[in-house]
Amino acid sequence: MKKIALILSLFSVILTSKVYAQPESPQPFENAQDSQNTTNSPFSQQSFVPDISLIVDSAYVYRNIANETFSSLKIPGFTNGIEEFGINGFNLNYAELSFASTVDPYFDLLAVIPVTPEGVELEEAFINTRSLPFSFQLKAGKFRSSWGRLNSMHEHAWNFNDPPVVYTALFGGEQLNETGVQLNWLAPFDTYLLLGTEILQGENKSSFGTKGFTLGKNTIEEINRPNLVLGFAKTSVDIGNLTLLGGLSYAQGATRQNEKAEDPKDSTAFDGFTRVVGADLTLKYFLTSYTYLALQSEFMYRNLSGSNYDSANNITSVSKNQSGLYSQLIWRFNELWRTGLRYDLMLQNDIFEKNVNTNSPGNLARYSAMVEYDATEFSRFRLQFNHDRSKFAENIIPVNEMYLQLNMSIGAHGAHAF
Repeated sequence: MKKIALILSLFSVILTSKVYAQPESPQPFENAQDSQNTTNSPFSQQSFVPDISLIVDSAYVYRNIANETFSSLKIPGFTNGIEEFGINGFNLNYAELSFASTVDPYFDLLAVIPVTPEGVELEEAFINTRSLPFSFQLKAGKFRSSWGRLNSMHEHAWNFNDPPVVYTALFGGEQLNETGVQLNWLAPFDTYLLLGTEILQGENKSSFGTKGFTLGKNTIEEINRPNLVLGFAKTSVDIGNLTLLGGLSYAQGATRQNEKAEDPKDSTAFDGFTRVVGADLTLKYFLTSYTYLALQSEFMYRNLSGSNYDSANNITSVSKNQSGLYSQLIWRFNELWRTGLRYDLMLQNDIFEKNVNTNSPGNLARYSAMVEYDATEFSRFRLQFNHDRSKFAENIIPVNEMYLQLNMSIGAHGAHAF
């Protein structure tokens, strides 16, 4: 509670300074040009005060199974457990505090600090260059990777309360959110084309990881260097009222995973290498200036290979070929209302141990529907229902979920992706 109080106090102080702070009385200018240069200077008082926003997200959640049972479920063949995205009953999901400003003629700075009942974390803190030559741009710090279509978006910009199953399975609840650098290039063409590459620390526990481990007599050392390399290409074409956005993404890096069990004898660990390929496509057709239909789909494929270790000093060769997709259709049928459907499917789940297929289940599906009322651009009410058949204990456990979500925002916040 002390941490939350500190963050809210900081927000209050800065917001007050933004509202009331005024520059010193201006001195007479010799000519109009001097006046314009001073007003546009990045060192003027207005530029030194950042844009500040606070977004609060809460929800009432109902599931047909108990919280403890749900948290114990897994998608077969994947190391991470299930991200709950709320427990049964009332939930304060997060209060997201963000700061953004131009630093000087060369850099922009952004920081995003979510406050949850579990504590305070630093979700993003990075700089962007403003004017590199030849249409290049550099980003450095901790940021959401530009992988795919959804990964770089914050939760309040999603069309559904929770992420697609394939994102949770391959990248965990926070998706690819890493420390590193990104270099992108905007091609000087009439058609939009963005090419980029990222060098990241690679600490994502679901597909990569850098921490070493000791299990039995075997020790794997920690990786003390950037571990994840990623590349992407994004393009867009307009055809009348129809906009098409597409992209390709690729990531590779070493993998360290350590699954500790209640009984140490059941603990296992993995050391290997992972490659992930992704493709995304969005079609958005504007019916009027407010109403539209939007179809968004992403496909991901992962190849993971290496060795499993156990406490009895057994080393087993393992390879995994896994894939999944989601497709969602969103219809804004007037200025205030939207509705949507989403289909998740974990497709391939081929896991080989010592070159023998373990026959892990595939074709695991989840179905979602939502209706949303946007009173203004600052307040949103959303009702969502999921029927999930992708989660297992020993056998598949069908899960029905209902979310009644409330999202509110105040302050100056950057525009969301198209």
